[in-house]
Amino acid sequence: MASLSSILVFDSGLGGLTVLREIVAARPDAHYVYVADDAFFPYGHHTEDQIVARVVPLIGELIDAHAPDLVVIACNTASTLVMSYLRSAYKIPFVGTVPAIKPACAQSKTKRVSVLGTKGTVQREYTKALIRDFAHGCEVTLVGSPELASLAENALSGHPVGDEDIVAELAPCFVGDGADPTARTDTVVLACTHYPLLLDRLVRLAPWPVAWIDPAPAIARRVSDLLGPTGAAMDGAGAEMIFTSKRPHRLSSALMPFFGGRVPA
Repeated sequence: MASLSSILVFDSGLGGLTVLREIVAARPDAHYVYVADDAFFPYGHHTEDQIVARVVPLIGELIDAHAPDLVVIACNTASTLVMSYLRSAYKIPFVGTVPAIKPACAQSKTKRVSVLGTKGTVQREYTKALIRDFAHGCEVTLVGSPELASLAENALSGHPVGDEDIVAELAPCFVGDGADPTARTDTVVLACTHYPLLLDRLVRLAPWPVAWIDPAPAIARRVSDLLGPTGAAMDGAGAEMIFTSKRPHRLSSALMPFFGGRVPA
């Protein structure tokens, strides 16, 4: 009988659930451990050195505790900083999450693309290098949102989040002549895994229609490729939810869709 693969998905908070959802759909035959580093959330409030010093040893501790076959860093901020350190330190496969600038610019018809991320992600040299390499003549607007990740966490946790708060974070993404569909932003990269948690509201509150680029499906395909052929779902293919603050999670009904209908332990 084939052994059960175990996948550890790591994020600063609950945003990585949007990545987990796609991976579970692609690989229902795996066991999942989701780790939210809420004790250090939000990462945007820390320096790059602090994030590296926090995440690299923490991932080592999680590998020792859970023995995953593969680790997904479902966080743009962390991925743009720590992937090289992780791959040097630990001998298991890692899959990161980086702004999907290449596909966004390739599909944009108006050549006006916005990248919506945390302040740290949009300021990082890694993101600027992606633009240099893959913009292909696009005008790329970088929008560093100070609060949208926290708003997404609050919304998932059942706390009220006003439309006006979301609009304030979203508005700088929309550039150009709103009355002319050929001369305005037509594509927005969601460069934080928290943001798809609010996608329905982003679509509704946008001043005009755009394509929203979520990297999660591509990440799921990469994970599945690394794991190899899909096996039959097994009894042990459950799920665990861990907060680094040690607080218990009380979101079972809200979390089940992200875990493919499983109740996370």
